[in-house]
Amino acid sequence: MLTAFTAGLLLITVSELGDKTFFIAAILAMRHSRRLVLIGVTAALAAMTIISVVAGQAVSFLPKLYVHYAEIVLFIGFGIKLLYDANRMSALSCDAEVVGEAKEAVEQAEKQLPKKKTPLSIIIEAFVLTFMAEWGDRTQFATIALAASNNPFGVTVGAILGHSICAVIAVSCGRMIAGRISERQLTLIGGCLFIVFGVMAAIEGS
Repeated sequence: MLTAFTAGLLLITVSELGDKTFFIAAILAMRHSRRLVLIGVTAALAAMTIISVVAGQAVSFLPKLYVHYAEIVLFIGFGIKLLYDANRMSALSCDAEVVGEAKEAVEQAEKQLPKKKTPLSIIIEAFVLTFMAEWGDRTQFATIALAASNNPFGVTVGAILGHSICAVIAVSCGRMIAGRISERQLTLIGGCLFIVFGVMAAIEGS
């Protein structure tokens, strides 16, 4: 369980810092109550984590050999992809493209909502934007892979804690640190972590 918790916490925390959902939370917090945005964002990330863990548990019923090799390929594949992406990035601050996508998503959502927003509408907006941004993200597949071969409770708690840490940072001081986040460094660390977990999965199954 401790291994599952640690893996979920590390992978999610490193992968989510500077991600699209991070900047969505930061932008929303500049416009609305931080507390309400945090509630919506955290709820969405927790829901996504639970869905991913359930999917991972469903996958675990497949033949163990297939699950084992799929986990190795997924982690190492993501790791190589992240290292390749990092190699093509600028060594400067956060990725302007990611920030732009987050800002555009928030702008489109704001246009569809009434100008006078209630606390519930703010929470729902934060929830929906975050949930949609996370769907199909690499962290979702990483959580599914972890849950397929590790303790599901440990993965769930670790992943939700990792998401919560990133959400708190984004909502509380996202604007201040946004220009200081090196997307390249975070992507490099994330790529290395994915490869490490892929290698560990290969060793444990050998």
